[in-house]
Amino acid sequence: MSEFSASSAEPADESTSAHAIQAKWQKYWAENETFLTGGEDDRRPRKFVLAMFPYPSGDLHMGHAENYLYSDIVARFWRHRGHNVLNPIGWDSFGLPAENAAIRRGADPREWTYQNIEQQKTGFKAYGVSFDWTRELHTSDPEYYHWNQWLFLQLHERGLAYRKKSPVNWCPNDQTVLANEQVVDGRCERCGAEVVKKKLTQWYFRITDYADRLLDDLNQLEGRWPHKVLQMQRNWIGRSIGADVDFRIEGRDEPVTVFTTRPDTLHGATFFVVAPDSDLAAEIAADAPAEVQAAFGEYLATVQKTTDIDRQSTDRPKTGVFLERYAVNPVSGERLPIWAADYVLADYGHGAVMAVPAHDQRDLDFARAFDLPVKVVVDTTAPVTGVIPVIDVDEDGVPIEPVEALDAQHPASTGIALSGEGRMINSGDLNGLSKRNAIARAIEQLTAAGTGRAAKNYRLRDWLISRQRFWGTPIPMLHHDDGTVTPVPVEQLPVTLPGAAGLDLSPKGSSPLGAAESWVRTVDPVSGEPVLRDPDTMDTFVDSSWYFLRFLSPNSDQFAFDPAEAARWAPVDTYIGGVEHAILHLLYARFITKVLFDMGLIDFTEPFSSLINQGMVILNGAKMSKSKGNLVLFQEELDKYGADALRTGLAFAGPVEDDKDWADVSTTGAQKFLSRALRLSHEVASPVDVVFKDGDAALRRGTHRLLADAPGLVEQTKFNVLVARLMELVNLTRKTVDTGAGAGDPAVREAVETVAVMLDLIAPHTAEEMWEALGHEPSVGLVTWRQADPALLVEDTITAVAQVNGKVRAQLEVSAKITADELEALARSDERVIRAIGDKEIVKVIVRAPKLVNFAVKG
Repeated sequence: MSEFSASSAEPADESTSAHAIQAKWQKYWAENETFLTGGEDDRRPRKFVLAMFPYPSGDLHMGHAENYLYSDIVARFWRHRGHNVLNPIGWDSFGLPAENAAIRRGADPREWTYQNIEQQKTGFKAYGVSFDWTRELHTSDPEYYHWNQWLFLQLHERGLAYRKKSPVNWCPNDQTVLANEQVVDGRCERCGAEVVKKKLTQWYFRITDYADRLLDDLNQLEGRWPHKVLQMQRNWIGRSIGADVDFRIEGRDEPVTVFTTRPDTLHGATFFVVAPDSDLAAEIAADAPAEVQAAFGEYLATVQKTTDIDRQSTDRPKTGVFLERYAVNPVSGERLPIWAADYVLADYGHGAVMAVPAHDQRDLDFARAFDLPVKVVVDTTAPVTGVIPVIDVDEDGVPIEPVEALDAQHPASTGIALSGEGRMINSGDLNGLSKRNAIARAIEQLTAAGTGRAAKNYRLRDWLISRQRFWGTPIPMLHHDDGTVTPVPVEQLPVTLPGAAGLDLSPKGSSPLGAAESWVRTVDPVSGEPVLRDPDTMDTFVDSSWYFLRFLSPNSDQFAFDPAEAARWAPVDTYIGGVEHAILHLLYARFITKVLFDMGLIDFTEPFSSLINQGMVILNGAKMSKSKGNLVLFQEELDKYGADALRTGLAFAGPVEDDKDWADVSTTGAQKFLSRALRLSHEVASPVDVVFKDGDAALRRGTHRLLADAPGLVEQTKFNVLVARLMELVNLTRKTVDTGAGAGDPAVREAVETVAVMLDLIAPHTAEEMWEALGHEPSVGLVTWRQADPALLVEDTITAVAQVNGKVRAQLEVSAKITADELEALARSDERVIRAIGDKEIVKVIVRAPKLVNFAVKG
């Protein structure tokens, strides 16, 4: 690949010229609304390009610079390909950072938020991003969150929004609940505080009703979303197939249902485990002796300080409390001691498990810790294919266990659970069956006996949307004295936030809105009775779950979005953003999309047709952060080098999905490359209307190879390769001007015009200046890319690379039909190669005719 290189003929101060060009063309774009999306009468094919919208936390940073560069490249590309492009921008402007900043400053979070929005908006315009600014939105505007509330009411009407009391993730620092997805390694993703469990009554969205569709529809996205993201979504939903089994608890009328993926191992259950923070555990412990109640209470207090992630860790010592009660195995009638243990979670399955220690490692670890029995029911030494082995029976017809083969690997002594395939033993009618057949037979038997049934279970939990903070969308529900909760009528939306003046916004475990007496106390519009507004606000992931649709009707007060516009534009064709949102945001957007589809408002079930994940911009191998003092400030780099050099340096730095180390980003080199390209546009001497059919043959072939290859490079997001190819064409053009036919050659104009049009993707200000210097009317951003001439793609000669130990030493113009032997001989005779080899020994020669020959040498 090419590298940036300096030229002694470059002007002394590229940055001054770059900033003047930048200001000139930004003014032109604004005055002429160059990037305005075409209306209904625009018959061009449509493309919806969207970058994940930013949080207004201050000035733009290098992550923004990278993300919005890539989305702008894609948007500009489709305009050049003759499409009507929608490339909008907005701000995800509700949330904790604004509220916490306001608390520190004693200010209204509105002030901090909208000041930051203006600062970021200025940065985006200076960066030359081709947004349609007429569609700008802020999720903290009542005009936007009105429709969050409308969406909530639609889900509530369909039974998809509900309240329940349950253990939630609680951030003691921010004093608010967190969804599972907002807990990273046991800590709050926002502030880093250790998360604990707390029981609260909260609002949920019933996303689990869509679990199968969310999982199965990922197949639609294969090849269009990164495989890693698809796998993360599948793992998070976590569908398991098995059975619900009803266990009777001695002294309790209602049975307890347990989900298991291995109903075939029921005969191997030797104890029963309940989550200590579940209602079932509390109920059972309440009837236990006083000393057991005391031990359980102490244990529960400890468990509530432990995160779910830690509780699920396989390398933690197993702990628990025997509750002195028993469950009854529905297939064997055996009494199973009931334990409360923290490795079972309250919200997994039904908060209880049958423990089969011989065949589950966590159960085995617990059994060994508390000296509980271990019963093998799967002989993993038996073959599972071919003829079913004959099972010996005693004189009463009872199967005799093949104990000799198992003795050496019995889990009770080895400490290793038998998790492999095998044949059933010690399992009554299931003996001799393989795992698959035994599972099917066990479910049949449970169903016939009325003690179980086939079932599915999911890792996915319903979406917890309540937040005990001020700066968010108020939940549009009314609380009555009798405990009933009713919705605010749709015609009374939006329920707007009160002013923050006089409110204590500091986190205290309940929403600050509850203290806004004049706001929280209101009248039920139906009954006229006094009621209380719900004091909680919505999770900001609600805002971002449907915002892409609001861009279609950003100013409407009649609907969240116009279904006719959605039919024209949606789903999003290309969505660009960080992989950190692979679960948090994308899953929720997919869920809401499916709900809106079921409501008949849209005709698609997936919101983003293709997804691009960019890497991070780091510095010297480390993530940038204020605390580390290793921030590279966007505005400083913009002021120093100009937008185009910054954009070009980032685009050239490496593949989109890779992390980019700022230490390796050459903005100075980019600046010099752009100056060389711009100078060529001023030197072109052929007339504007020259016919491109004559001129330097090598340059014309180089131009048309790029015309042929560039669309594929963009669609494959190989933006760094596109920059390299543009550099090669600039160098080839300079060579033609200086040593060939000169600046008047039509091939030179053809090449420079091609560079200008394609460079618009990367460095739009420079491209506009080149286009004007070439005698054309602006804007180059709207010029359709020319097609390559197939006749010029047939290569008579090609540039072969000669390397020594992988380092390029010479470039050789050779016949496209040259043989390997001929290419090697030519390379061996080249003076540059001879000097590089010197007196070293050639140990290997690799020839890839007609493009490469490499000499491996030593000595």
